[in-house]
Amino acid sequence: MTRSAPRRTVLAAALAAAAGVAAPTAQADEPRGASAGGAAPATDPTAPDAAHRTKSLVDHHAWTTAADWDQGTARGTRTAHGPRPGVVIARPVGTADYRDPHTGRTAAWEYATWTSPVHPLAVPATEAVASWNAHTPPGTWITVELRGRYSDGTGTPWYVMGRWTAGDGDADIRRTSVDGQKDGKSSISTDTFALDDPAGGLRLTSYQLRLTLHRRPGTSLTPTVWRLGAMASDLPDRFEVPASKPVRVGRELVVPRYSQEIHKGQYPEYDNGGEAWCSPTSSQMIIEYWGRKPTQQQLSWVDPDYADPQVCHAARYAFDYQYEGCGNWPFNAAYAATYRDLQATVARLSSLNDAERLIHTGIPLITSQSFLKTELDGAGYGTAGHLMTVIGFTQDGDVIANDPASPDDKAVRRVYRRRQFENIWLRTKRKNAQGKIVSGSGGVCYLYWPAKPTPTQHRVLADLGIR
Repeated sequence: MTRSAPRRTVLAAALAAAAGVAAPTAQADEPRGASAGGAAPATDPTAPDAAHRTKSLVDHHAWTTAADWDQGTARGTRTAHGPRPGVVIARPVGTADYRDPHTGRTAAWEYATWTSPVHPLAVPATEAVASWNAHTPPGTWITVELRGRYSDGTGTPWYVMGRWTAGDGDADIRRTSVDGQKDGKSSISTDTFALDDPAGGLRLTSYQLRLTLHRRPGTSLTPTVWRLGAMASDLPDRFEVPASKPVRVGRELVVPRYSQEIHKGQYPEYDNGGEAWCSPTSSQMIIEYWGRKPTQQQLSWVDPDYADPQVCHAARYAFDYQYEGCGNWPFNAAYAATYRDLQATVARLSSLNDAERLIHTGIPLITSQSFLKTELDGAGYGTAGHLMTVIGFTQDGDVIANDPASPDDKAVRRVYRRRQFENIWLRTKRKNAQGKIVSGSGGVCYLYWPAKPTPTQHRVLADLGIR
C-alpha cells in the first residue's frame, strides 16, 4: 500500500529543517451522485463557523475567467472565450528542442507562454503547491512554473512545477515532475515548493505562475488551460490540532467504492501495481460520483480479466514518470479535470467543519494523512502517506470514508472516529514507528467539482477561499 517517493511527505524539507533532523523518508500511495443518510440539519451549510472568521493560514488563488486570463502577459497565446474560458496558442513565439528524460527522445516543439500577474500572498508562506486543469490533444503538452519573492526582498528562480500532458502515446512526452531544483533558500520536492529553513523566519510573500504551451511544429493543435492556481500556506508545527465540534452531521453521499488492493501486481510499471494506487483509486471514485467515466474504447488496453479497469486507467494517467508513482497531487487533480466539465484543485482545509460544509453541499473530498496502526481504530494498518475519500458524517459526527486500502470493494466503506481522523489529517508533525519526528500533510485534500457548481456549492467553496 505504501512506497518511498521523492516528495515523500508534504513539508518534508521544511519541517525536517525546523525540527533539526534529517529529511524524513516517507512512503506514499500516491488519490453526480445522489445523497443519502439523515436529513440535513436546519443550519445553513453556507454559513461560516467561528473558525472561518479567524485569519486563515492558507492562501488559495486561481485564474479561471476571461478577465483573469486577459490580465496576464501573453507571448503567442490568447484568451479563448466560451463556457470555460482558457488560454490557447495563437501564434507560437519560437521552437525549442526537448529531450524527454524518460524516453530518451529529443524533439522540436513550438511554444507560446502566458505569465500571471504577481499574486501577493495574504499569508506569507513556507510552501506552495500549484495545480491546473487543461485539455492536451495528442502532440501537445504544458509546462507550469512558479517564481516567487522572499520576505528578504530577493526572488526565486523559475521553478518547474510540472511538465504535463493527459496522454502517453507516441506523439506525447511523459508527464513528469523535475527533481534537483533549489536556490539555497527553497527547493521543489516533486510537486511542493518548500522553504529550506522556515524556522529562520524567511517567507514567500508573492508569486507568479507561468504557462508554456507546446505543440508539434506545423500543426494547428493547441493545449487549452482552463484553470491555473496555487495553494500557499504557513502552518504551525503541531503534533495535535484542536478538536472541532460536530455541526453538520448525519449525511452520507453515495460514492462508488473501489479497492486498490484487488489490483496488486497489475501493471507493475505504474508504481508496482495497485498496492500503491490509493490516490488514483480515490480520484476515480469521486470522478464517477460526478457521473464521469472512461469510455470502453479508453479502457480497451486493460486486461479484460481485471475488475474495475477504470482504476488501472486512472493509475496510468496520473502516473509521474520522475516520481515513479501515482501520488503526484496536481497530476491527480489534472487527471480528474480531463473529464467533461469537471474542475479540480489541491487545497488545504482547517478542520472537519470545513469538510462537513462541503459534504452538505454534495461535494466529497479526498484527504491525505499518515498514521501508525494504533492511531486510527478500524483501519488495520499504518502508513506514512495515504489518500482516502471523505463521503459523509454519522449522526455523532464520526467520519464516513471510502478507504481504498481495503481487501475488496465491499469493504471500502469505513467509519472512523472523528477525533482520531481529524488529528492524523491536520497535524504537521508526528512520530513514526521508530520514534523519529516526521511530517504530516496539514489538511491537504483534493477537491473535484462541476465547472458550473450550484449557488450553494459556489458560496461554500468561496468561503473556503476556492473559486
